[in-house]
Amino acid sequence: MIQRQQTLWLLLATAAAICSFMFPFVTGEEILDNNPVPSRATIDAGSNFLLLLTTGASLVLSTVTIFLYKNRPRQAWLCLAGILITILLLLLYIKEMNQLIKPVPALSALLPVFVLLSYIMAWRGIRNDEKLVKSLDKLR
Repeated sequence: MIQRQQTLWLLLATAAAICSFMFPFVTGEEILDNNPVPSRATIDAGSNFLLLLTTGASLVLSTVTIFLYKNRPRQAWLCLAGILITILLLLLYIKEMNQLIKPVPALSALLPVFVLLSYIMAWRGIRNDEKLVKSLDKLR
């Protein structure tokens, strides 16, 4: 069924991934090679190719996982893959943040964390559904 609670968590993960394209993760100053004066820089999901790729992968994965509700084991594996991709995304954000001179995390820096928590909650819901189905199979 598409109206399960993990579907809501995956929808929230999709919405948070979309919002991470619109809002900055961190702002700060960077020094360019030819200009010694620091310039203002913001890092968001589209500011780097790797950030764009991993955020896009997380977005597509959460959207596709919603529609695999008939195959719970595959849906659970895709949620675990989404968790790994989101952890990689957070590590990339931290790496990019460390390259700035005076990084100031924005409130929207919580969006990738929210994506990670949404994937974890969706995985727990899928696992609970699988346990319920297996317990009902024992009764037959």
